[in-house]
Amino acid sequence: PRMKKPIRLPRVYSGPELERLFGLPDLDRKYRAIFLTTYAAGLRVSEVCHLQMADLQSDRCQMRIVQGKGRKDRYAVFSSRLQVELRAYWRLYRPRTWLFPSPRHPDQPITRQMVDKAFQDAVRRAGLPDRGGIHSLRHSFATHMLERGIDPLSLQRLLGHASLRSTTLYVHVRQERLMGSALDLL
Repeated sequence: PRMKKPIRLPRVYSGPELERLFGLPDLDRKYRAIFLTTYAAGLRVSEVCHLQMADLQSDRCQMRIVQGKGRKDRYAVFSSRLQVELRAYWRLYRPRTWLFPSPRHPDQPITRQMVDKAFQDAVRRAGLPDRGGIHSLRHSFATHMLERGIDPLSLQRLLGHASLRSTTLYVHVRQERLMGSALDLL
């Protein structure tokens, strides 16, 4: 028999920590837009890197994720606050096909390695603890959505999980709003 794989709970950033990260004064507008998109829609880094301008549907408040993990298409949330941020980014960079093109090759998307490196640098400059790379923004999105009351089935669809079991992992991470311990009731 095989040994069970240990289940590790995802590590997430709190709201104030995310505000500190996104509000870094010297953070490049492009990377700020990438980080905000990753968090606001709960995307994987590869999905953010491969977003195209045509995938954004601001009138429907949705973005289309083409060929995400498992070669599946899905829709993600496209919030109005993110729309404002991406419009400011667009005015500055004027991307054509790819939403986040590579600085060296504008006809190709930005690489995961560039995004990971920029995220690690931003986390260090913001004075935040290392929580496992840019994927922690996706974990934070899922946890914060559950804390706001979204049901796990809707969250499963937003995250693109094939199994509800993957989504329910975030139930264990969310902060419970308890009034105290059972000991306090005695």
